[in-house]
Amino acid sequence: MNEFDFIRQLRELTHSRRRSSRIIKGIGDDATLIREHVDRDLVVTTDLLVEGTDFHREVTPAHLLGHKALAVSLSDIAAMGARPRWSMVSLGLPKETWTTGFKESFFEGYFPLADSYGVELVGGDISESKEIIIDSIIIGEVSSGSAILRSTAQDGDQIYVTGKLGGAAAGLKLIEMGARLNQEAGGSRPEAGTEPLAGATGLHYDEETNEAETINRLLRRQLQTQPRVGWGIVMGEEQLATSMIDISDGLSSDLQHLCEESHVGATISAEFIPMDEDVRTICGRRALDPLSLALHGGEDFELLFTVRSENVPRLPKRVDGIQISRIGEIKAEAGLWLHENDRIWQLRPQGFTHFATQS
Repeated sequence: MNEFDFIRQLRELTHSRRRSSRIIKGIGDDATLIREHVDRDLVVTTDLLVEGTDFHREVTPAHLLGHKALAVSLSDIAAMGARPRWSMVSLGLPKETWTTGFKESFFEGYFPLADSYGVELVGGDISESKEIIIDSIIIGEVSSGSAILRSTAQDGDQIYVTGKLGGAAAGLKLIEMGARLNQEAGGSRPEAGTEPLAGATGLHYDEETNEAETINRLLRRQLQTQPRVGWGIVMGEEQLATSMIDISDGLSSDLQHLCEESHVGATISAEFIPMDEDVRTICGRRALDPLSLALHGGEDFELLFTVRSENVPRLPKRVDGIQISRIGEIKAEAGLWLHENDRIWQLRPQGFTHFATQS
């Protein structure tokens, strides 16, 4: 049983119990949808970040961890087409970490992102723990009936993604190879005394190129997530998307989640997938496949959404400077398919899954 198997089990258990009539959407989407007033619904989401699984303390500055903890939850609110309003955060910290400047630096990264979207911190909890544990909760609002779900894609809908894909996964690969973020310059040469993560290979730099700057940008894609809140709000307020999900586990896996909830299938084209140019630059020298990173690498936190063909002309070209790309089409028949080099392959989800069975 992996995390998604267990979530499905919990979902079935909740359906067999008494349920409030105010719950519009419970387990099974990016966030829970609750009826608040006649004209307004609440959207609530929570995310857990655990040291050693979701981040590594030795390579993640505390202020960037504060930023990311909020950003991943903001992404869930965006995926529902909602506007974020309030947040809560709980921290579990080792005693030795409590006596450092970690907690202060964490919120130095948290508050600027919260302020940029008008999000108010209203509560949380603090406890002593063996490792760093972060629980982030955000409450948003959406006009009644305007929330965008995973379960409403239809045959013939066009599939779009925001931004570029593969950058966060490439950043993680580079961290595993020993790269460390240079916060004062464009370079990212490992700092003195740092070691690659367990099992990582060496990282070599070409002094005659701008490779260090490229690596630094990719590390920031992994460590400093930028949620697409603006796109989410536009999709919700203009009622442009028929379904939406954020890309946290990987394009292949999250497209599968969306299709399963909507009881449809999808066909996408490799040539249309918007790959991060920095990924293309780095991959050629490190035996990494940019398409694989774009398809299966997680934590890009871009938005994946579907649109009826007649509404495609209404889509903005950019929101907050971020473009979108059409990558495929929803099909009535179940299954995911990838067009690549005049061939059609069955696309099997290979994104990250907690508690997955190792082959």
